[in-house]
Amino acid sequence: MLLNVLKMFKGFKRDAKSFSKPLFMSLGLVSLFSLSGCTQVPKGVEPVQNFELERYLGQWHEIARLDHSFERGLSAVTATYSKREDGGVRVMNSGFNSETQAVKSAEGKAYFIGSQDIGSLKVSFFGPFYGGYHIAKLDPDYQIALVIGPNTDYGWILARKKQPGLVNCEVYLQAAEELGIARADWIMDAPCQ
Repeated sequence: MLLNVLKMFKGFKRDAKSFSKPLFMSLGLVSLFSLSGCTQVPKGVEPVQNFELERYLGQWHEIARLDHSFERGLSAVTATYSKREDGGVRVMNSGFNSETQAVKSAEGKAYFIGSQDIGSLKVSFFGPFYGGYHIAKLDPDYQIALVIGPNTDYGWILARKKQPGLVNCEVYLQAAEELGIARADWIMDAPCQ
């Protein structure tokens, strides 16, 4: 169809085949650049410095999340991080779907975007497509974290305990608010008490 459209233009002197190669290469490059934009740090988000992956590994409970289709309807969501042989991070997410009465799991992989002492990674659950995973706030004992995705439409508050305490939650909800995420937008997976 593209070649038919190109042939309709008056004065089209080049061979359509030689024209289509650069066109498709350009489209491929545009796609690549737009995909890489999904891993950039969102405006206003400053990933934590002096990050230590070894301390971050293990299981985290989802305390709150922003709504998105791939976790819709899930509760008791956990994320478990472990090292991969290739130097990356294995990501295992799971949650209970009350409609199907079954646990839904997804395995992904993550890699640091830059320096390994900055909490900014790219994560993939779907082949070559990566999204940003930016740790915007992390307590000194690695017990609670605010994670922002490729933009502030994606966010999670994670904790080592299922109920981290109201005071701890308040600090992280406030940090999210400072990034422009309204409290009313959060889906609370676990109560903060």
